[in-house]
Amino acid sequence: MFTRDQAQKLAEKILSYSTFPECAVTLGSSEDLNIRFANNGITTSGFTVERTLVISSTRDQKTGATRTDSIDDDALRAAVKRSEELAGFAPANPEHMPPLGPQPYPALANFAQETARARAPEIIPHIRAIIAAATKERLVAAGFFERSAETSALANKKGLFGYHRSTDSRLSTTIRTPDGSSSGWAAQPAVRVSELDGAALAAVAVEKCLRWRKPVRLEPGKYTVVLEAAASGDLLRMAAFSFSARMAEEGRSFLSKPAGGTLLGEKLFPEMVTLRSDPFDTRLPSPPWSLDFLPTRKMTWIDQGVVRNLYYDRYWAQKAGNQPTPFPGSMLLEGAEASLEDLVASVERGLLVTHFWYIRVLNPKTLQLTGLTRDGLFLIEKGKISNPVVNFRFNESPVRLLQNVRRLGRPMRVRGLEGGSMIAPPLVSSDFTFSSISDAV
Repeated sequence: MFTRDQAQKLAEKILSYSTFPECAVTLGSSEDLNIRFANNGITTSGFTVERTLVISSTRDQKTGATRTDSIDDDALRAAVKRSEELAGFAPANPEHMPPLGPQPYPALANFAQETARARAPEIIPHIRAIIAAATKERLVAAGFFERSAETSALANKKGLFGYHRSTDSRLSTTIRTPDGSSSGWAAQPAVRVSELDGAALAAVAVEKCLRWRKPVRLEPGKYTVVLEAAASGDLLRMAAFSFSARMAEEGRSFLSKPAGGTLLGEKLFPEMVTLRSDPFDTRLPSPPWSLDFLPTRKMTWIDQGVVRNLYYDRYWAQKAGNQPTPFPGSMLLEGAEASLEDLVASVERGLLVTHFWYIRVLNPKTLQLTGLTRDGLFLIEKGKISNPVVNFRFNESPVRLLQNVRRLGRPMRVRGLEGGSMIAPPLVSSDFTFSSISDAV
Protein backbone atom coordinates (compact mmCIF):
# COMPACT_ATOMS: atom_id res chain seq x y z
CA MET A 1 0.00 0.00 0.00
CA PHE A 2 1.37 3.41 -0.96
CA THR A 3 1.90 5.84 1.88
CA ARG A 4 1.47 9.52 1.10
CA ASP A 5 5.23 10.06 1.03
CA GLN A 6 5.82 7.02 -1.20
CA ALA A 7 3.10 8.09 -3.62
CA GLN A 8 4.41 11.64 -3.88
CA LYS A 9 8.02 10.60 -4.45
CA LEU A 10 7.02 8.00 -7.01
CA ALA A 11 4.85 10.50 -8.88
CA GLU A 12 7.65 13.06 -8.92
CA LYS A 13 10.03 10.46 -10.36
CA ILE A 14 7.60 9.52 -13.12
CA LEU A 15 6.95 13.17 -14.02
CA SER A 16 10.69 13.82 -14.22
CA TYR A 17 10.89 11.34 -17.12
CA SER A 18 8.28 13.23 -19.13
CA THR A 19 9.28 15.23 -22.22
CA PHE A 20 5.75 16.45 -23.04
CA PRO A 21 4.29 19.76 -21.80
CA GLU A 22 1.54 17.85 -19.98
CA CYS A 23 1.88 14.65 -18.00
CA ALA A 24 -0.43 13.27 -15.32
CA VAL A 25 -0.07 10.28 -13.05
CA THR A 26 -2.67 8.38 -11.04
CA LEU A 27 -1.51 5.80 -8.52
CA GLY A 28 -3.54 3.17 -6.78
CA SER A 29 -2.86 0.41 -4.30
CA SER A 30 -5.29 -1.98 -2.70
CA GLU A 31 -5.46 -4.90 -0.32
CA ASP A 32 -8.60 -7.03 -0.65
CA LEU A 33 -9.79 -10.00 1.34
CA ASN A 34 -12.85 -12.06 0.43
CA ILE A 35 -14.53 -15.23 1.62
CA ARG A 36 -17.32 -16.94 -0.32
CA PHE A 37 -19.63 -19.51 1.26
CA ALA A 38 -22.27 -21.82 -0.21
CA ASN A 39 -24.12 -25.02 0.74
CA ASN A 40 -23.59 -24.07 4.40
CA GLY A 41 -19.81 -24.06 4.18
CA ILE A 42 -16.92 -21.88 3.09
CA THR A 43 -15.99 -22.60 -0.51
CA THR A 44 -13.29 -20.10 -1.49
CA SER A 45 -11.19 -17.34 0.00
CA GLY A 46 -8.85 -14.83 -1.51
CA PHE A 47 -6.31 -12.21 -0.49
CA THR A 48 -4.91 -9.87 -3.13
CA VAL A 49 -2.54 -6.93 -3.07
CA GLU A 50 -2.32 -4.74 -6.16
CA ARG A 51 -0.56 -1.61 -7.32
CA THR A 52 -1.47 0.26 -10.49
CA LEU A 53 0.00 3.31 -12.20
CA VAL A 54 -1.64 5.14 -15.10
CA ILE A 55 0.45 7.67 -16.99
CA SER A 56 -1.05 10.04 -19.53
CA SER A 57 0.93 12.41 -21.73
CA THR A 58 -0.58 15.25 -23.76
CA ARG A 59 0.73 17.53 -26.48
CA ASP A 60 -1.33 19.62 -28.91
CA GLN A 61 -4.53 18.24 -27.30
CA LYS A 62 -3.45 14.69 -28.20
CA THR A 63 -3.27 12.29 -25.27
CA GLY A 64 -1.74 8.87 -24.91
CA ALA A 65 -2.10 6.77 -21.78
CA THR A 66 -0.51 3.59 -20.51
CA ARG A 67 -0.81 1.45 -17.42
CA THR A 68 1.82 -0.49 -15.54
CA ASP A 69 2.18 -2.31 -12.25
CA SER A 70 5.98 -2.17 -12.14
CA ILE A 71 7.76 0.61 -10.26
CA ASP A 72 11.42 0.04 -11.15
CA ASP A 73 13.11 2.92 -12.95
CA ASP A 74 13.45 1.24 -16.35
CA ALA A 75 9.80 0.17 -16.40
CA LEU A 76 8.65 3.66 -15.45
CA ARG A 77 10.76 5.31 -18.13
CA ALA A 78 9.42 2.86 -20.69
CA ALA A 79 5.83 3.53 -19.60
CA VAL A 80 6.25 7.30 -19.94
CA LYS A 81 7.82 6.89 -23.36
CA ARG A 82 5.02 4.55 -24.45
CA SER A 83 2.35 7.06 -23.40
CA GLU A 84 4.12 9.75 -25.45
CA GLU A 85 4.32 7.46 -28.46
CA LEU A 86 0.62 6.63 -28.20
CA ALA A 87 -0.23 10.34 -28.10
CA GLY A 88 1.19 10.60 -31.61
CA PHE A 89 -1.50 8.25 -32.90
CA ALA A 90 -4.38 9.90 -31.04
CA PRO A 91 -6.73 12.47 -32.61
CA ALA A 92 -6.79 15.93 -31.07
CA ASN A 93 -9.45 16.31 -28.39
CA PRO A 94 -11.27 19.64 -28.90
CA GLU A 95 -12.66 19.40 -25.34
CA HIS A 96 -9.30 18.94 -23.65
CA MET A 97 -8.88 21.26 -20.68
CA PRO A 98 -5.57 22.66 -19.39
CA PRO A 99 -4.15 20.74 -16.43
CA LEU A 100 -5.04 21.91 -12.95
CA GLY A 101 -2.52 23.36 -10.54
CA PRO A 102 -2.48 22.60 -6.78
CA GLN A 103 -5.97 22.04 -5.31
CA PRO A 104 -7.29 22.28 -1.71
CA TYR A 105 -8.51 18.70 -1.41
CA PRO A 106 -10.56 18.05 1.75
CA ALA A 107 -9.48 15.50 4.34
CA LEU A 108 -12.09 12.72 4.46
CA ALA A 109 -12.47 10.22 7.31
CA ASN A 110 -13.00 7.11 5.19
CA PHE A 111 -10.27 4.92 6.64
CA ALA A 112 -10.72 2.51 9.56
CA GLN A 113 -7.66 0.67 10.78
CA GLU A 114 -9.82 -2.14 12.15
CA THR A 115 -11.09 -2.87 8.63
CA ALA A 116 -7.65 -2.69 7.04
CA ARG A 117 -6.36 -5.22 9.60
CA ALA A 118 -9.39 -7.54 9.56
CA ARG A 119 -8.57 -11.19 8.97
CA ALA A 120 -10.30 -14.51 9.62
CA PRO A 121 -10.82 -13.97 13.40
CA GLU A 122 -12.96 -10.89 12.67
CA ILE A 123 -14.78 -12.39 9.69
CA ILE A 124 -15.48 -16.08 10.36
CA PRO A 125 -17.87 -15.47 13.32
CA HIS A 126 -20.27 -13.58 11.03
CA ILE A 127 -20.27 -16.37 8.46
CA ARG A 128 -20.63 -18.99 11.20
CA ALA A 129 -23.69 -17.16 12.57
CA ILE A 130 -25.35 -17.14 9.14
CA ILE A 131 -24.67 -20.82 8.49
CA ALA A 132 -25.87 -21.76 11.98
CA ALA A 133 -29.13 -19.86 11.51
CA ALA A 134 -29.75 -21.54 8.14
CA THR A 135 -28.87 -25.01 9.44
CA LYS A 136 -31.24 -24.60 12.39
CA GLU A 137 -34.16 -24.09 10.00
CA ARG A 138 -32.94 -26.76 7.54
CA LEU A 139 -32.15 -24.13 4.96
CA VAL A 140 -29.12 -23.54 2.75
CA ALA A 141 -26.95 -20.42 3.07
CA ALA A 142 -24.66 -18.82 0.52
CA GLY A 143 -23.01 -15.46 0.52
CA PHE A 144 -19.98 -13.28 0.22
CA PHE A 145 -17.83 -11.28 2.61
CA GLU A 146 -15.33 -8.75 1.31
CA ARG A 147 -13.23 -6.07 2.86
CA SER A 148 -10.84 -3.67 1.17
CA ALA A 149 -8.25 -1.06 2.01
CA GLU A 150 -7.23 1.32 -0.75
CA THR A 151 -4.98 4.28 -1.39
CA SER A 152 -5.17 6.58 -4.39
CA ALA A 153 -3.04 9.49 -5.50
CA LEU A 154 -2.81 11.84 -8.46
CA ALA A 155 -0.19 14.30 -9.66
CA ASN A 156 0.76 16.35 -12.71
CA LYS A 157 3.51 18.67 -13.95
CA LYS A 158 1.60 21.75 -12.79
CA GLY A 159 2.14 20.86 -9.14
CA LEU A 160 -1.18 19.10 -8.54
CA PHE A 161 -1.02 16.37 -5.92
CA GLY A 162 -3.70 14.54 -4.00
CA TYR A 163 -3.68 11.50 -1.75
CA HIS A 164 -6.51 9.55 -0.15
CA ARG A 165 -7.01 6.27 1.64
CA SER A 166 -10.21 4.43 2.45
CA THR A 167 -11.59 1.15 3.71
CA ASP A 168 -14.85 -0.66 3.16
CA SER A 169 -16.51 -3.98 3.89
CA ARG A 170 -19.67 -5.81 2.89
CA LEU A 171 -21.46 -8.97 3.95
CA SER A 172 -24.36 -10.41 1.98
CA THR A 173 -26.24 -13.68 2.17
CA THR A 174 -28.90 -15.52 0.22
CA ILE A 175 -30.71 -18.27 2.09
CA ARG A 176 -32.83 -20.81 0.24
CA THR A 177 -34.84 -23.95 0.84
CA PRO A 178 -33.01 -27.16 -0.12
CA ASP A 179 -35.16 -27.54 -3.23
CA GLY A 180 -34.45 -23.94 -4.29
CA SER A 181 -38.14 -22.99 -4.34
CA SER A 182 -37.90 -20.11 -1.85
CA SER A 183 -35.25 -17.50 -1.20
CA GLY A 184 -34.42 -14.66 1.19
CA TRP A 185 -31.64 -12.07 1.03
CA ALA A 186 -29.96 -9.51 3.25
CA ALA A 187 -26.80 -7.42 2.99
CA GLN A 188 -24.90 -4.76 4.87
CA PRO A 189 -21.98 -2.51 3.82
CA ALA A 190 -19.85 -0.63 6.34
CA VAL A 191 -16.62 1.36 6.42
CA ARG A 192 -15.89 -0.25 9.80
CA VAL A 193 -15.99 -4.02 9.84
CA SER A 194 -17.12 -4.00 13.50
CA GLU A 195 -20.47 -2.55 12.36
CA LEU A 196 -21.35 -5.71 10.41
CA ASP A 197 -23.74 -8.14 12.08
CA GLY A 198 -23.94 -11.60 10.54
CA ALA A 199 -26.54 -12.85 13.02
CA ALA A 200 -28.88 -9.95 12.25
CA LEU A 201 -28.51 -10.45 8.50
CA ALA A 202 -29.19 -14.15 8.90
CA ALA A 203 -32.38 -13.48 10.85
CA VAL A 204 -33.71 -11.24 8.07
CA ALA A 205 -32.78 -13.62 5.23
CA VAL A 206 -34.13 -16.70 7.04
CA GLU A 207 -37.43 -14.97 7.83
CA LYS A 208 -37.88 -13.91 4.18
CA CYS A 209 -37.05 -17.39 2.92
CA LEU A 210 -39.55 -19.07 5.24
CA ARG A 211 -42.26 -16.51 4.49
CA TRP A 212 -41.86 -16.62 0.68
CA ARG A 213 -42.83 -20.31 0.37
CA LYS A 214 -45.59 -21.11 -2.15
CA PRO A 215 -45.97 -17.62 -3.65
CA VAL A 216 -49.22 -16.63 -5.36
CA ARG A 217 -49.44 -15.17 -8.86
CA LEU A 218 -50.75 -11.65 -9.30
CA GLU A 219 -51.50 -9.87 -12.53
CA PRO A 220 -48.90 -7.40 -13.81
CA GLY A 221 -49.90 -3.75 -13.55
CA LYS A 222 -49.45 -0.66 -11.42
CA TYR A 223 -49.09 -1.18 -7.69
CA THR A 224 -48.37 0.87 -4.62
CA VAL A 225 -44.99 -0.38 -3.44
CA VAL A 226 -43.05 -0.35 -0.21
CA LEU A 227 -39.42 -0.50 -1.26
CA GLU A 228 -36.95 -1.58 1.37
CA ALA A 229 -33.89 0.68 1.56
CA ALA A 230 -31.85 -1.68 -0.61
CA ALA A 231 -34.54 -1.61 -3.31
CA SER A 232 -34.89 2.17 -3.33
CA GLY A 233 -31.10 2.51 -3.46
CA ASP A 234 -30.95 0.05 -6.38
CA LEU A 235 -32.98 2.49 -8.48
CA LEU A 236 -32.11 5.92 -7.13
CA ARG A 237 -28.35 5.58 -7.55
CA MET A 238 -28.98 5.23 -11.29
CA ALA A 239 -30.09 8.86 -11.40
CA ALA A 240 -26.65 10.34 -10.75
CA PHE A 241 -25.64 10.85 -14.38
CA SER A 242 -29.01 12.44 -15.20
CA PHE A 243 -27.98 15.56 -13.25
CA SER A 244 -25.41 16.32 -15.95
CA ALA A 245 -25.87 19.90 -17.12
CA ARG A 246 -24.63 18.91 -20.56
CA MET A 247 -27.19 16.14 -20.95
CA ALA A 248 -29.96 18.46 -19.77
CA GLU A 249 -28.93 21.36 -22.00
CA GLU A 250 -28.53 19.10 -25.03
CA GLY A 251 -32.03 17.67 -24.53
CA ARG A 252 -30.88 14.23 -23.40
CA SER A 253 -32.24 13.90 -19.84
CA PHE A 254 -35.44 14.16 -17.82
CA LEU A 255 -34.23 17.63 -16.80
CA SER A 256 -34.45 18.88 -20.40
CA LYS A 257 -37.33 21.13 -21.45
CA PRO A 258 -39.04 20.01 -24.69
CA ALA A 259 -38.46 23.39 -26.37
CA GLY A 260 -34.91 23.82 -25.05
CA GLY A 261 -33.40 24.78 -21.73
CA THR A 262 -33.51 22.86 -18.45
CA LEU A 263 -35.82 22.34 -15.51
CA LEU A 264 -33.28 23.76 -13.06
CA GLY A 265 -35.13 25.67 -10.34
CA GLU A 266 -38.47 23.96 -10.97
CA LYS A 267 -40.43 21.87 -8.49
CA LEU A 268 -40.69 18.36 -9.92
CA PHE A 269 -41.14 16.28 -6.77
CA PRO A 270 -43.04 16.35 -3.46
CA GLU A 271 -41.58 18.58 -0.74
CA MET A 272 -40.41 15.56 1.25
CA VAL A 273 -37.82 14.76 -1.47
CA THR A 274 -34.31 16.11 -0.82
CA LEU A 275 -31.45 14.44 -2.68
CA ARG A 276 -27.88 15.50 -2.02
CA SER A 277 -24.30 14.27 -2.05
CA ASP A 278 -22.06 14.50 0.99
CA PRO A 279 -18.48 13.23 0.71
CA PHE A 280 -18.00 14.00 4.42
CA ASP A 281 -20.57 11.42 5.55
CA THR A 282 -18.39 8.81 7.27
CA ARG A 283 -20.80 6.00 6.37
CA LEU A 284 -20.00 6.18 2.67
CA PRO A 285 -16.44 6.17 1.23
CA SER A 286 -15.83 8.95 -1.25
CA PRO A 287 -12.65 10.35 -2.87
CA PRO A 288 -11.75 13.99 -2.12
CA TRP A 289 -11.78 14.83 -5.84
CA SER A 290 -14.47 14.63 -8.49
CA LEU A 291 -14.26 13.04 -11.94
CA ASP A 292 -12.20 15.91 -13.37
CA PHE A 293 -9.98 16.15 -10.24
CA LEU A 294 -11.55 19.29 -8.78
CA PRO A 295 -12.14 19.13 -5.02
CA THR A 296 -15.40 17.49 -4.09
CA ARG A 297 -17.88 19.20 -1.77
CA LYS A 298 -21.40 18.91 -0.42
CA MET A 299 -24.08 19.50 -3.04
CA THR A 300 -27.87 19.51 -2.94
CA TRP A 301 -29.44 18.32 -6.18
CA ILE A 302 -33.09 18.30 -5.17
CA ASP A 303 -34.16 20.52 -2.26
CA GLN A 304 -37.68 19.91 -0.96
CA GLY A 305 -38.78 18.83 -4.41
CA VAL A 306 -37.01 21.62 -6.33
CA VAL A 307 -34.10 20.88 -8.71
CA ARG A 308 -31.34 23.10 -7.30
CA ASN A 309 -28.12 22.10 -9.06
CA LEU A 310 -26.72 20.39 -12.12
CA TYR A 311 -23.33 18.76 -12.56
CA TYR A 312 -20.93 20.85 -14.67
CA ASP A 313 -17.59 19.34 -15.63
CA ARG A 314 -14.76 21.78 -16.39
CA TYR A 315 -15.29 21.81 -20.14
CA TRP A 316 -19.05 22.29 -20.09
CA ALA A 317 -18.84 24.88 -17.31
CA GLN A 318 -16.44 26.94 -19.41
CA LYS A 319 -18.63 26.58 -22.49
CA ALA A 320 -21.80 27.49 -20.60
CA GLY A 321 -20.23 30.31 -18.57
CA ASN A 322 -20.82 28.59 -15.22
CA GLN A 323 -18.69 27.31 -12.38
CA PRO A 324 -17.84 23.59 -12.41
CA THR A 325 -19.60 21.42 -9.85
CA PRO A 326 -18.59 17.97 -8.55
CA PHE A 327 -20.23 14.82 -9.85
CA PRO A 328 -22.96 13.44 -7.51
CA GLY A 329 -20.93 10.46 -6.37
CA SER A 330 -21.88 9.99 -2.71
CA MET A 331 -25.66 10.26 -3.01
CA LEU A 332 -28.02 10.54 -0.05
CA LEU A 333 -31.80 10.71 -0.12
CA GLU A 334 -33.06 12.25 3.09
CA GLY A 335 -35.88 10.47 4.88
CA ALA A 336 -37.98 10.54 8.01
CA GLU A 337 -38.23 8.57 11.25
CA ALA A 338 -40.75 5.99 10.06
CA SER A 339 -39.68 2.36 10.31
CA LEU A 340 -40.24 -0.20 7.58
CA GLU A 341 -43.09 -1.59 9.69
CA ASP A 342 -44.67 1.88 9.84
CA LEU A 343 -44.52 2.15 6.05
CA VAL A 344 -46.13 -1.25 5.57
CA ALA A 345 -48.88 -0.34 8.05
CA SER A 346 -49.72 2.77 6.01
CA VAL A 347 -50.53 0.81 2.83
CA GLU A 348 -54.05 -0.53 2.22
CA ARG A 349 -52.94 -2.77 -0.66
CA GLY A 350 -49.56 -3.00 -2.30
CA LEU A 351 -46.30 -4.92 -2.62
CA LEU A 352 -43.25 -5.08 -0.39
CA VAL A 353 -40.03 -5.35 -2.43
CA THR A 354 -36.80 -6.64 -0.85
CA HIS A 355 -34.46 -5.65 -3.68
CA PHE A 356 -34.05 -5.62 -7.45
CA TRP A 357 -31.77 -7.49 -9.83
CA TYR A 358 -30.48 -7.22 -13.41
CA ILE A 359 -31.33 -3.53 -13.74
CA ARG A 360 -30.85 -2.07 -17.20
CA VAL A 361 -31.65 1.26 -18.85
CA LEU A 362 -34.51 1.28 -21.38
CA ASN A 363 -34.76 5.01 -22.10
CA PRO A 364 -31.86 7.26 -21.02
CA LYS A 365 -33.88 10.45 -21.48
CA THR A 366 -36.72 9.47 -19.14
CA LEU A 367 -34.41 7.17 -17.14
CA GLN A 368 -36.85 4.32 -17.55
CA LEU A 369 -35.29 1.15 -16.17
CA THR A 370 -36.17 -2.51 -16.27
CA GLY A 371 -35.23 -5.33 -13.92
CA LEU A 372 -36.57 -8.05 -11.65
CA THR A 373 -37.73 -8.34 -8.08
CA ARG A 374 -35.82 -10.97 -6.18
CA ASP A 375 -35.49 -12.88 -2.89
CA GLY A 376 -38.69 -11.73 -1.24
CA LEU A 377 -41.78 -10.08 -2.78
CA PHE A 378 -44.88 -9.88 -0.59
CA LEU A 379 -48.47 -8.68 -0.83
CA ILE A 380 -49.58 -6.03 1.66
CA GLU A 381 -53.27 -6.01 2.60
CA LYS A 382 -54.79 -3.60 5.11
CA GLY A 383 -51.40 -2.62 6.47
CA LYS A 384 -50.12 -6.16 6.99
CA ILE A 385 -47.95 -8.55 4.98
CA SER A 386 -50.16 -11.38 3.75
CA ASN A 387 -49.09 -13.63 0.88
CA PRO A 388 -45.74 -14.16 -0.85
CA VAL A 389 -45.94 -13.16 -4.50
CA VAL A 390 -44.31 -14.60 -7.64
CA ASN A 391 -41.62 -12.22 -8.86
CA PHE A 392 -42.24 -9.49 -11.42
CA ARG A 393 -40.30 -7.67 -14.09
CA PHE A 394 -40.64 -3.91 -13.67
CA ASN A 395 -40.46 -1.04 -16.17
CA GLU A 396 -40.11 2.13 -14.15
CA SER A 397 -38.07 5.30 -13.70
CA PRO A 398 -36.60 6.54 -10.41
CA VAL A 399 -37.89 9.94 -11.52
CA ARG A 400 -41.50 8.71 -11.46
CA LEU A 401 -40.74 6.77 -8.31
CA LEU A 402 -39.85 10.01 -6.50
CA GLN A 403 -42.68 11.95 -8.09
CA ASN A 404 -45.14 9.39 -6.72
CA VAL A 405 -43.53 8.99 -3.30
CA ARG A 406 -45.97 9.05 -0.39
CA ARG A 407 -43.82 8.32 2.66
CA LEU A 408 -40.13 7.98 3.52
CA GLY A 409 -38.44 5.98 6.25
CA ARG A 410 -35.09 6.08 8.02
CA PRO A 411 -32.11 6.36 5.65
CA MET A 412 -29.31 3.81 5.80
CA ARG A 413 -26.33 2.88 3.68
CA VAL A 414 -27.17 0.20 1.13
CA ARG A 415 -25.46 -1.64 -1.68
CA GLY A 416 -27.22 -3.94 -4.11
CA LEU A 417 -26.02 -7.02 -5.93
CA GLU A 418 -24.95 -4.97 -8.96
CA GLY A 419 -22.62 -2.72 -6.96
CA GLY A 420 -23.03 0.95 -6.32
CA SER A 421 -23.63 2.32 -2.86
CA MET A 422 -25.69 5.17 -1.47
CA ILE A 423 -27.63 6.22 1.61
CA ALA A 424 -31.32 5.64 1.00
CA PRO A 425 -34.50 5.23 3.03
CA PRO A 426 -37.25 2.69 2.57
CA LEU A 427 -40.19 4.39 0.90
CA VAL A 428 -43.81 4.13 -0.22
CA SER A 429 -44.59 5.08 -3.81
CA SER A 430 -47.76 4.69 -5.90
CA ASP A 431 -48.35 3.51 -9.48
CA PHE A 432 -45.16 1.49 -9.78
CA THR A 433 -45.26 -0.43 -13.07
CA PHE A 434 -44.76 -4.20 -13.08
CA SER A 435 -44.82 -5.28 -16.71
CA SER A 436 -44.73 -9.08 -16.58
CA ILE A 437 -44.36 -12.10 -14.32
CA SER A 438 -40.93 -13.63 -13.67
CA ASP A 439 -40.74 -17.25 -12.57
CA ALA A 440 -37.21 -16.78 -11.21
CA VAL A 441 -36.77 -17.31 -7.48
